[in-house]
Amino acid sequence: MLAKVDRMWLIPPMHSRTGILFLVSGPSGSGKTTLCRQLARDGEAHYSVSCTTRPPRDGEVDGRDYYFLSPDEFLASAAVGEFLEHAEVHGNHYGTLKSEVTQFLERGQDVVMDIDVQGAAQVRSCGDDDIKEALVDLFIMPRDETELRKRLAGRATDSESVIALRLENALAEMKHWESYQYCLLSGEREDDYRRFKALLMAERMRVARLR
Repeated sequence: MLAKVDRMWLIPPMHSRTGILFLVSGPSGSGKTTLCRQLARDGEAHYSVSCTTRPPRDGEVDGRDYYFLSPDEFLASAAVGEFLEHAEVHGNHYGTLKSEVTQFLERGQDVVMDIDVQGAAQVRSCGDDDIKEALVDLFIMPRDETELRKRLAGRATDSESVIALRLENALAEMKHWESYQYCLLSGEREDDYRRFKALLMAERMRVARLR
């Protein structure tokens, strides 16, 4: 006679899991924004849209590229703790609304964030246990300074002085790579995306994420 199966040990359905907050940083020219947006276009994650007080540039759409707020609106939201992270850069405010992240994580959906190293540090130090448990952070950077300069110069729209400034800023940002759980040395775009997506797939299989 076959023993009765104890159903208590069976693994729950794979869709029954907590959402992942996939936080991605890297210097200008690393390709991080392209990778994040591709992940969202493939339906693998919600792309977190940031808020800013700077005016829209040509072709930018409110709610797609940024949520464009007035300085008063931004500061009012910051005062009541609505931002997961925020900072002032060159006289403009930038930040990520908590609601832009938590509403998806609560439904078991993954969220991908394209964010600088200062914002990433704020997210890591936040007091929300659910955010900390969901967090997976990745730093993307070119393999060396020569490749980085090649990418920055490849835009062919900036002066040599602007490229030099961006290179200096990028090298300073790259010093923070050891603060991240994972690091992706960028190469060919298709290979970068394959490895980028594979990391998210692997994180989804963590037993700790199953409800």
